[in-house]
Amino acid sequence: MTTDESLAPNPVIERPAPEAAKRAARQRPLHEAVVDRLRDMIIEGELRVGERLHEFNLAETLNVSRTPVREAVKLLATEGLVELLPGRGARVAALSAKTITDLLEVIGGIERHACELAAERMTARELAKLSRMHERMAGYHQAGNLHDYFKLNNEIHVAIVAAAKNATLATTHAALILKARRGRHAALASQARWAEAMAEHELLMKAFAERDGRKAGEIMLQHDLRTREVVQRILEASKP
Repeated sequence: MTTDESLAPNPVIERPAPEAAKRAARQRPLHEAVVDRLRDMIIEGELRVGERLHEFNLAETLNVSRTPVREAVKLLATEGLVELLPGRGARVAALSAKTITDLLEVIGGIERHACELAAERMTARELAKLSRMHERMAGYHQAGNLHDYFKLNNEIHVAIVAAAKNATLATTHAALILKARRGRHAALASQARWAEAMAEHELLMKAFAERDGRKAGEIMLQHDLRTREVVQRILEASKP
């Protein structure tokens, strides 16, 4: 800053109009959007196991600079989606059968307890919102729209845990479900499992409507363990 600038009177700060401020508040940081896009590309198979992640190419594809791509790759490595190669960049990590089955076992226990609590604690408004989300998800399933189905399915699982109103439970779940997303998505590659999973969610919503926490918890546990079983079978079949 020059001397003249430092002695100048304070400038008048133009504050954005209320609507503009709201829009700005809703905008997500660029690196978060890049993380989400790269995560989807890996989970949905657009970037395949073992494929090298070239920052320049990805930056061009996503129309961003290399910096948010670099940050995103590091974050995805903590989720087990990316393998960092010292001095040689990064590549898409293989899906570990042991890791994903362990994760789904733990998530099953967390989500069962969350369902038990949520059935008692969620408000009528929260239940109505959950029902609307469920109906939208059923529409995606009927249309064969796996991309939007899976995204909304993930939001529903998170919403159920949030309805349990236990911050520790929610924080633990949030960290684990991110790491399990690729395995959960892989299970839905089976049309039979996808239909089965949708039917399980129908039963879950009925249990919530009845405020039957024990029933809801058992349905969710079996839902997660069945996903684990299907993923194990897929990974076994893909072994050379």
